[in-house]
Formats: sequence, C-alpha cells, structure tokens
Amino acid sequence: MTKTERVAHPQLNQEITAIGGRYALVQEARLPYHGREILYWVGYGAFDTTCCGVGGCGYALVAGFVVQWKYETNADGRAVSVVEPISDPAIQEQVCHLLQKQEMVQEVKFQ
Repeated sequence: MTKTERVAHPQLNQEITAIGGRYALVQEARLPYHGREILYWVGYGAFDTTCCGVGGCGYALVAGFVVQWKYETNADGRAVSVVEPISDPAIQEQVCHLLQKQEMVQEVKFQ
C-alpha cells in the first residue's frame, strides 16, 4: 500500500521574519512527471539582518505526487490535498534537477 499524506496548502506571499532575515513561499505549482503531477512551492530566503553579512537563496519545497487535489478545506480555511511523498532517491534527484532548471532555485527540499 502506498503511503499518502494530507497537506494543507500554505498561504503565499506571507513573509516570516526571523532573527537573521526573512523568508516566504511565493508560488504554488504542479510539475508533470511521467503521467503524474508533483505538487511544490517556490520561495525565497533573505539573510539581511545577520551580523556576518547578507545573502539569500531561492528554494522549492516538494510535497509529493498529487493523489487528490484540493478536496477539502481545513479549520483555518486552507485547501487540503492528498499527496504521495517522494522517497525514492533517484526520483528525488531527477525532480531536483528539473526544478533547479525550471524555477532557478538553489535548494530543493522534499517533505
């Protein structure tokens, strides 16, 4: 049996401030992959309030293969989808390369 997870879609463009800077998710997208779709978000991190310099990066956060798309709303009013997490290292590597090329991000993380 394939493991699935319920994922609440995050609010986009909501900047979170931390001690060293800030970050936000700015885009939600689905990537076609061998007849399936992969749900992911694109964000940025800016490190501009640190004591040792400034910098930043773009990143993608991969939820997994879409099983059910926005099939309900949670108590916070956010859409919820069901995904199959991507645990195969070979698929993760392929998806990582695709997203780095397509989205111009430096980091790709899998939930």
